[in-house]
Amino acid sequence: MEKKKSHGDPIVGEDGIFTDLLQAMVNASLEGEMDYHLLQDAQEGKSNRRNGHIEKNVRSRVGPIQIRTPRDREGSHDPLLIKKWERELGAGMDHVILSLYARGQSVEDVRHQLRELYGLEVSAGTISAVTDRVLEEIVTWQQRPLASCYAVIYLDAIHFKVRNQGKIESRAAYSTYAITVDGERDLLGLYLSETEGSNQWGLILEDLKRRGVEDVLFFCVDGLSGFKDVIEQVFPLSIIQRCIVHMVRNSTRFVSEKDIRAVCSDLRQIYTSQDRIQAELALESFGAKWDHKYKEIRPKWEKNWDELMAFMDYGQDIRRMIYTTNPVEALHRVIRKVTKSKGAWINEKGLIKQLYLTLMYNQKSWKKKAFGWTTVQRELVNKFGDRYEKNL
Repeated sequence: MEKKKSHGDPIVGEDGIFTDLLQAMVNASLEGEMDYHLLQDAQEGKSNRRNGHIEKNVRSRVGPIQIRTPRDREGSHDPLLIKKWERELGAGMDHVILSLYARGQSVEDVRHQLRELYGLEVSAGTISAVTDRVLEEIVTWQQRPLASCYAVIYLDAIHFKVRNQGKIESRAAYSTYAITVDGERDLLGLYLSETEGSNQWGLILEDLKRRGVEDVLFFCVDGLSGFKDVIEQVFPLSIIQRCIVHMVRNSTRFVSEKDIRAVCSDLRQIYTSQDRIQAELALESFGAKWDHKYKEIRPKWEKNWDELMAFMDYGQDIRRMIYTTNPVEALHRVIRKVTKSKGAWINEKGLIKQLYLTLMYNQKSWKKKAFGWTTVQRELVNKFGDRYEKNL
């Protein structure tokens, strides 16, 4: 069984995150090279095929890794990445591989790096075969069993452009970003769809349930229409918190520039109140001051009051944890740093590879312990009792 990485584990070295990632990527690269070699043989009419693996340990700049070099029946394949008798991954080669998988470079950029740094002439077909090997890993990750209970799941989507039959189309990438009952953050899944909608979120929630999730204490969501209904259908006991930041942003969309600061300040009096009663009084005060000019704002808050004020029933640490979907938006910022210069992906396969590997490479930035967890856990025990404790 794979050893689980706990908070505080090293990034490099024998048990490092990058070491494990590099090992998986090197082995995927070797498999991809063999795939392409056999494809070329087949196109030339040869009946060559695989013939097992040779295992060996090699040194790299992030620690020792174990590789499995595939063999072919004819013995005609000579891997480019690590030659048959080599025992060390070339200096800097690990960073080139991580760049290949995680930094969003084009095939030509990768070819250029390998040529300039190592004198390797690698075809575009070989690089494509290498990167395609990660698709199997993505499927395994996407279908992995999940815990039976999560403290919080944040739901949000980020949008990209892909090419499809000569046209450029939009795709929504759905993220399910969670906090476990032990306070660890984890990404439960990434899903692609043509548009963002509550029906698609319903299918995603059903997938989480199929993979083992039985209970979620809190869902944190934006203002997408129908969100509440689909969550309640799948997880009827969950508390739904609508993102305050999204609500403020939506409320002030048509506020004039000269009023925006004052309106935001008065809205802040609502969601920073000590309790629901004070929040209701603050909303009334807001209406008395602004209804004559922005009559549409107060009804929006009243219509969604229960979901907006759910966090008011808890202490400051839980409030801070659930009142906004900022944690999953921070996850999306990690992706945007890499993808912001991209135009459109060649297809959905290329997009999901990029998203997955960017996040795996940058786990340090999003896979952290939730802030103030000792205090949060104490309150979860008090509020939820055995429903929470039985999952520890």
